[in-house]
Amino acid sequence: MPIPSWATQGSFFSVTRTSQELSIIAAQSLTPADVQSQRGWRAFKVHGPFAFSETGVLSALAAPLAEAKIAVFVVSTFDTDYLLVASSDLEAAILALEGAGLKIQRSKDE
Repeated sequence: MPIPSWATQGSFFSVTRTSQELSIIAAQSLTPADVQSQRGWRAFKVHGPFAFSETGVLSALAAPLAEAKIAVFVVSTFDTDYLLVASSDLEAAILALEGAGLKIQRSKDE
């Protein structure tokens, strides 16, 4: 299956191909309605870059979310990580992360 042109538009996208699937993370507004998808996610960008030798970065973020019963989907890049949570869990996720001593900076477009 070829990568559709809408999948590589916008300021944030991720395309992963395995032998079983083509997985695309893209802006909801760019995703065609007839494409199988899970809509309504928000992303936290982890302030990086991090050396590959650093340990516990993702765990420090995922643990408070797990304790708050908030599902997380993670995308990792060479420099940093992105944690995606359901839009309905956004405020609870912020409270959980701040409660764990992490600083959350909201984006200007929010």
